[in-house]
Parts: sequence; structure tokens; C-alpha cells
Amino acid sequence: MRREWVERDYYAVLGVDKTASDKDIQRAYRKLAREFHPDSNPDDPGAEARFKEISEAYSVLSDPKQRREYDEVRDTFARGAYVGGPGGGAQYVRVEDIGDLGDLFGGGGMFGGFGDLFGAGRRGRPQRGGDLESEVHLTFHEAVSGVTRKLSVTGPQGSHDVTVKVPAGINDGARIKVRGKGMPGVNGGPPGDLYVKVHAGRHPVFGRSGNDLTIEVPLRFTEAALGAEITVPTLDGKVTVRIPPGTASGTTFRARGKGISTAKGTGDLLVTVTVTVPDHPTAEERAVLERLRDLESHDDPRSHLGV
Repeated sequence: MRREWVERDYYAVLGVDKTASDKDIQRAYRKLAREFHPDSNPDDPGAEARFKEISEAYSVLSDPKQRREYDEVRDTFARGAYVGGPGGGAQYVRVEDIGDLGDLFGGGGMFGGFGDLFGAGRRGRPQRGGDLESEVHLTFHEAVSGVTRKLSVTGPQGSHDVTVKVPAGINDGARIKVRGKGMPGVNGGPPGDLYVKVHAGRHPVFGRSGNDLTIEVPLRFTEAALGAEITVPTLDGKVTVRIPPGTASGTTFRARGKGISTAKGTGDLLVTVTVTVPDHPTAEERAVLERLRDLESHDDPRSHLGV
């Protein structure tokens, strides 16, 4: 609780209203932090100062207790702060007359009455530090296999390196909580936590659904009609999938245990087949297809449509 709390409008610094939700404050901080981060503005000393101001505002407004106290202090001074004077008279306090607002809370002397307004002894109460956020970008294989990364995390007190262990099989968009790596506590309070958002890249062949890998495999018309055994890739090799005769396009086959391995188990490989037909059949192929058409049953597969 410093003099800056009276002099600086942290809501204006982040460009949000006083009634902004925690998510609105977080969203505004992320946007501004990316814009004014020193790494993105190496030749602009003003950007670093702006970044520190943004970080300071977020460190207060992101902590529910500090935000509540900050609002109380500013509301009180907005109304014209006063304290009890000698003989019960009121004395108004000007911002320029004070040094550290901590002297007003629970302190003695002429400001003792003001400390009672917010609860005695608050100055020395341990407070948990605010949380910090960061991001990590991974390849598809790194997200599937797991990886350890060292991140440079920036807070109001500057930058520090944090080693983050990304577990195998983590999903794109997941958040990793690193305990005790946020902002330091106040008055001996515990530090906050660091939340790392994961961005996982895509694979040119595989998709994923939870711990299952997905893949689309084209089939020749003859393979779908007559049946076949096809070879499809996995993350660490290949597997043979048996296609029964008469397989329809869009059918999905499951290769068990060939998906993504995590601490909770291993997923499967889901193979979806799509039947292809020749775009430009040769004269010989066309003759064979016409012969097949003549040999096909004369039952109309669309009779149920009533047309």
C-alpha cells in the first residue's frame, strides 16, 4: 500500500473499467504486455517503462485482496481523506503531505484513527504474491512425447528463468501450473504461481482426439470392394490394418495401443478410410468398369428414397 496507489489509476493503465472482471483484466494485461514487452521493442526505452507500469498495475489488480485494498484507498481519498485530530476534530490529508501509505494503516501518531478504518495491523499481514502467466510453443511431437523447457518470465520485479516440465500427451491450449514461481509475497507471504499456456503445433499426417491419434487413409475402389490389408504409419513405426470386403467410405478402424502414451494410459490409432475412384480412367479401365456395371445386381440402392 504505497503512495502510488493514490497517484496512479491502475484501471486506466490497463484500459479497463473499475468494474472489469478478472478475465477482462487478464485479457487487457496480456494484450498490452505483448505490445510493450522489451524483447519486442529493443530500441524503445519508453516501451520498457510502459511495460513496468503495466506489470505493476496487473500485480495489484490481479490479486483480489490487493485490488480490494487499492479500491478502498482510492475511494477514501477521492472523497477527501480525513483522520481524527486533537480534541476529536477532523484533519484532512493531502496526498503531497504523505510518504508511504503504509504509515496510515495500523501506525501510531496522527494517523492512528485512519488505520482503524481498514482494520488494525493490516500493514504487517503476510500476503500471497500475485500469479504470473507465460506461454510455450511446442511441436506436435514435443507435445506428445513431453519436454523440459526453460522460460524467461517477466514480472514487476524483472525477468527470471523458470524450468517447466511439460508432461507427455499434453493438449493444445492446456495450462501448466508451476507452484511458487509467480510474484513474491508481501510481508513474508508465500509467492504466487506461474501458469504456462501450451501451444502445440499440428502434424502433417496425424490428428488427435484426446489420447487417440487419427489418420485418414485413401482406399482404391477395388480394395474397398474386395478387401485388402494396408499398411499405415504410427508415431514410432507402422501397423497393418485389415480391410474387409465391401468396406464403405468413411469407415473407421481402431489399432489399439498405437496412440498417445501418457501417465494415465495409452490411446489408440483411429484409421478412417476414404474410397477413391479414378479421375480419368484409361480405355481398358473403363471397359472393365462398364463390364462390372453390367454384372452388378439390378436392385436399385436408392429405391428407399421414393423417387
